[in-house]
Amino acid sequence: MPIQYEIDHERRLVRARVSGVLTDDDIFGYQRAAWSRPDVADYDEMVDMSAVVRIALPSVQRMKDLARLSSEMDARGRLSRFAIVAPGDIAFIMGRLYKALRGLAGGNKRVGVFSTEAEADLFLSRSPDPDPGPD
Repeated sequence: MPIQYEIDHERRLVRARVSGVLTDDDIFGYQRAAWSRPDVADYDEMVDMSAVVRIALPSVQRMKDLARLSSEMDARGRLSRFAIVAPGDIAFIMGRLYKALRGLAGGNKRVGVFSTEAEADLFLSRSPDPDPGPD
């Protein structure tokens, strides 16, 4: 699977790195595997897409399905953040589309899309508020 993730319990952060070709099965598998764990239910998330060479999602409908599933898996109560690091044009555009779809789906995660990991870290370190930032 081209998505590897680690859990930083001290920072309350799930950090995933995507490499190669990102497929429908990969992204849905990651969502279900990582976010069905009760010990990370309200953690922040960072997905680094710097090493993605191609995104092979079959349709916009599948992105809507992913946004809905992700929203349904959000922990209720604590507001958390999800930073997508997408330095490539296609990944950045797909990240922005996902952010919009995720906003429509609801849930307790605020999504931000960034070109660098440093920008994403800054977003994740801000005090909680409903505005995910200028992206």
